[in-house]
Amino acid sequence: MSSMKGDETKNMIKVAARRLFATRGINGVSVREIATAANQRNSGSVHYYFRTKEALVRELVADGAKLIDERRNAMLDEAERDGRIKNVRTVIELLVQSSSALDAEAGEEDTYIRFISLLQGSDRQLFLDALEHKWNSGYQRCLAHIRRLLPNLPQSILSQRLVFMGLYLNAALSAREAALDGQKSVHRFWSAPHTMDNFVDTAQALLEGKSSVHTTRKMLIR
Repeated sequence: MSSMKGDETKNMIKVAARRLFATRGINGVSVREIATAANQRNSGSVHYYFRTKEALVRELVADGAKLIDERRNAMLDEAERDGRIKNVRTVIELLVQSSSALDAEAGEEDTYIRFISLLQGSDRQLFLDALEHKWNSGYQRCLAHIRRLLPNLPQSILSQRLVFMGLYLNAALSAREAALDGQKSVHRFWSAPHTMDNFVDTAQALLEGKSSVHTTRKMLIR
């Protein structure tokens, strides 16, 4: 088997596996089903290239995380150099843009956000282990900017809101992926020119909204 042919086969398996995992979760997909979806005659090809399903999952996580992190850091470098990070909205736009339209690079299909969202729900530790404390620097830089831009919000409240933001962005982008997957015509909701702007507005409001007296008292008592 030539190196080029081997790389092509390996990529076919990864694309097929990621799509299956994105729709059914890792526990709902067998190695045999991955091989069939990748047009392989038997599951031996999956074992040959990845040894185990868990090893395949780890590689898929790392592939997408690396791609997003590199894009995110490049966008941050440019925005910081140009002095454009002056408000929370700019940071949220950067977070969304860097994790959207992943099919534009390296053959990555728009299934990654759904894949990792389901994985974090079923086996968060496997997801974290697959990252190996890498490919998250861009996200941490974004969080640091948000903290800098919201100095008057109590840190206990802001910390919770940053978790909410991450969950919200993942859930909404997963829904967007699913809606646009295989879409041959303009999608009525997600393709509308104002939709993504409004989406960013809502994430901004989540972070910047005024805390109620009730919430503030409870959070500060802790």
